[in-house]
Amino acid sequence: MAKIPEAAERPERIESGLLRRINERRLFETLQQHGPASRASLTRLSGLTAPTVSKAIESLLSRGFVEETDPTEQTIGRPGKLIRLATESAVVLGVVIDVENCSVTATGLDGRVAEPHTSRFATPTDYLDLLDAIEASGRALVGESLDRLQGVGVSVPGLVNDRLGEIVFSPNLHLLDKRNPARDLADRLGCECLLLQESYALCLGERLHGAARALDDFALLDVEAGLGLGVMSGGRLLAGHSGMAGELGHITVAPDGMRCGCGNRGCLETLATDAALARMLAEAVGQPVDLAAAATLLTERPADFQHEIRTVTEHLAIAIAAVINIFNPTALFVHGRLLAGHPERFERVLDRVKQRTLTASLADCAIHATRSSKRQGAVAGIIHHLTNAWAPSLG
Repeated sequence: MAKIPEAAERPERIESGLLRRINERRLFETLQQHGPASRASLTRLSGLTAPTVSKAIESLLSRGFVEETDPTEQTIGRPGKLIRLATESAVVLGVVIDVENCSVTATGLDGRVAEPHTSRFATPTDYLDLLDAIEASGRALVGESLDRLQGVGVSVPGLVNDRLGEIVFSPNLHLLDKRNPARDLADRLGCECLLLQESYALCLGERLHGAARALDDFALLDVEAGLGLGVMSGGRLLAGHSGMAGELGHITVAPDGMRCGCGNRGCLETLATDAALARMLAEAVGQPVDLAAAATLLTERPADFQHEIRTVTEHLAIAIAAVINIFNPTALFVHGRLLAGHPERFERVLDRVKQRTLTASLADCAIHATRSSKRQGAVAGIIHHLTNAWAPSLG
């Protein structure tokens, strides 16, 4: 008979524990949105009761997720402590693996990316050399003990299959094919590491640190090296059956066009990206041109490359119009350097978008260049993952 009330009480204990974690997450997200705040302010901003806030803060403090700090402004009387997201007691790493270069960034749980806490290196040609470089950079940034390291977000180009848990194909960086650098780094660093398709990571970064704050329905086009698409719908990323949704760049638009990294010809990616524009400039000047050199050429000699600019502008407008017509987002963010990162050239892209998009769909959508970066995306991805594992969102 003694076991019956114990079993009956178990759901209450489970419900109580879940509710506690949900309240803690609400406070964590409130600090993400508003920055350091007093207990009284957190009570007002979160809508929770003062005792609930007090218990949640104590739990967050004990787990090293938040810290107490003194107010920066002088006030009359004895000022109360402010609560902030952990920046000293906890750290996460954001790893960006890209076609030409990689970066490793260390941040607190506030997700603020700073150049002094970033290590950069050219992308190795060997996979094990890549892992070695990432591990060495991470240990140098965090310290050999790794006691404070909560997790690592690894942003990668290519098709990430969530069911298989690997990059099944990376058209522009084949050393990642059939690999999972997050899983391999977890073995080396002894913490949770998350594999993130780079467009999805950018979506999370823009939502945490960019102009997509508080938006539940938006899309993001990454047109730097390849052409990737991330779509946030109802506050959730659209991933598809295996997590490989959004490969807009590998739609054929020129059947007899150049060979793409995916093996097909005339993919949109070969005509609508920064990499495509850099390749066209290289052909025009008869020498290799990377993105930095392309930016210099376009600034110093824009009149010499109007044909190349028009070609990429037209195809980027087609890509943007396709996203708006298909997904009807409230906002579309474009991540790039040569067109999206240059206000005058981006305005020319938007003029062409008006000619390619359904009028009613375009009227519902604001188009912006991104404010966040791939580094912020990798960091935002691991923080988002850690909070989801901790407690479900009420949003």
